[in-house]
Amino acid sequence: MYNKLKEKLHHFLNTPQQLFWFYIGMNLIPSICLTFTEPFTFMGKFLLILFPLGFYFILFSSIKNTGLLQLLLFPLLFLHAFQLVLFYLFGEAVIAVDMFLNIATTNVSEASELLDNIWPAVVLVCILYIPTTIIAAIACKHKVHTSRTFRRKMIFAGILLLLLTYGLTFYAQNKNTGKFTFKEDLYPTNIFYNLGFAFNKWHKSENYPETSKDFTFDAQKDIHPGKREIYILVVGEASRAENWSLNGYERTTTPKLQSTQGLIYYPDAITQSNTTHKSVPLILSAASAENYGIIYSQKSILQAFKEAGFTTLFLSNQTPNRSFTDFYAAQANIHHNLRTADHSGLITANNYDETLLPLVRQYIDSLPGDLFFVLHTYGSHFNYKERYPKSFSHYTPDNATDVKVQNKSQLINAYDNSILYTDMFLNKLIQTLAEQDACTALFYTSDHGEDLLDDDRNRFLHSSPNPTFYQLYIPIFLWFSGNYQTAYPQKTEAAIENRLKPIATNSAFHTVLDMAAIRTKYLQPALSLVNPQFEIAPRMYLNDHDKPILFYKAGLKEEDMEMIKKRNLYIFQQE
Repeated sequence: MYNKLKEKLHHFLNTPQQLFWFYIGMNLIPSICLTFTEPFTFMGKFLLILFPLGFYFILFSSIKNTGLLQLLLFPLLFLHAFQLVLFYLFGEAVIAVDMFLNIATTNVSEASELLDNIWPAVVLVCILYIPTTIIAAIACKHKVHTSRTFRRKMIFAGILLLLLTYGLTFYAQNKNTGKFTFKEDLYPTNIFYNLGFAFNKWHKSENYPETSKDFTFDAQKDIHPGKREIYILVVGEASRAENWSLNGYERTTTPKLQSTQGLIYYPDAITQSNTTHKSVPLILSAASAENYGIIYSQKSILQAFKEAGFTTLFLSNQTPNRSFTDFYAAQANIHHNLRTADHSGLITANNYDETLLPLVRQYIDSLPGDLFFVLHTYGSHFNYKERYPKSFSHYTPDNATDVKVQNKSQLINAYDNSILYTDMFLNKLIQTLAEQDACTALFYTSDHGEDLLDDDRNRFLHSSPNPTFYQLYIPIFLWFSGNYQTAYPQKTEAAIENRLKPIATNSAFHTVLDMAAIRTKYLQPALSLVNPQFEIAPRMYLNDHDKPILFYKAGLKEEDMEMIKKRNLYIFQQE
């Protein structure tokens, strides 16, 4: 039997046409998988196979040594592997622009946590593509060549298939976008388009200090309440509204905030992006899904407060990652990153968010004049168990760190404990402000939500190419001290009147500036929650190619639409 297998393997390795079809088959695997996951019409799914088949016919017929060509195409095999891992993680879609950028902005510790939970997919792609590479190397060394006649036939067939593909694209449709294009819908063209898009974005963000250096808000503050003013904008991490008892969750995860006087919660709030590297800049700047391009030329809310005479502080419990958030932090008068990493990218200390509290108090006590803080917390970022001390293990067991369906209850316990800890942290922060003989206020928003194996899809984490209801639905609240309510009664009243209106994270910039009575032409009253001119408008989501789309048309599935209906999220009737 061994000799027969050896003989068959030898025959396979020395048969050019069999190797030709083998290479094409291995490269077609992601395309075949996409036919089961993509929201295309039948013709669109047919083209998912037809186009790459024609492409590979021509490619593998371009030279006679197909083994050498397959070795040269190792980067493409790597992208295939990445694509299959993405299927395992999210169950759909091609490698998104944001996925490429997440690789560039994720530290080694976070990547390790993720890899620990996708090892089956990693093993699978190794089984598929390491032998493929070895076979190609052997065939290349043995100079197993296809004949000229065979290559001519395959090139001719490939050209015909590509021409047929082009004609049939007019009859195909992506159900999410209503159109069908080579660059966005056909694999592997779309991953190269997305990779180029990501490189272009990275280049523009790297040039941000230069392209924004001359920008000014011309911000002024004309109203002074006669007391010192202190404002805090807290940006949470991966905190979803579904697990806040302040939002109706059956577990009491936010007991302290629920009993806090002066707190106004907004139950119909969504994020404009499910990725941190885009969502946080949207919160901290005048950019939104509708006008995202201005992010490359304008500065952040820290600059506006600085121009208005405030001392600005950016305190973060996240690791610097060369994103826009870091550029914005540098615009503050004072900034600290408490969570640091070594040269390899490993986190050197797992600080809990409450380590930010002594710094806040220290600066309030030591710095004179008006202050504006931005606090970037680590919130409920996976691994949840590491986001809170043992004393907050209220819901147990909570020790599971492997993402498995059988661990769902433990993962939810750990996640809920992280919310309970966030409740304590925010309560202490509010207490610190309430103790001051000053006009103080706080705005809290999460950057995005999180999937917790919520339904039959078994989705987990965030930053998926298509968001879910759980990634979009986030907690947002305002808190005003008694002194603030006395100084700005109209703003307080407007915040209360706007409480039940549908909002999104693009309100943060305008609300916080308006809250502090800072005047600038970049402030839009229609987006400010403390302004009676606030207007209900279509809520947009910033898609992977930085285009605004209606949030409920961002690739949401039936399960998501059911939750939108269940939570009574507002859908603009004229949309």
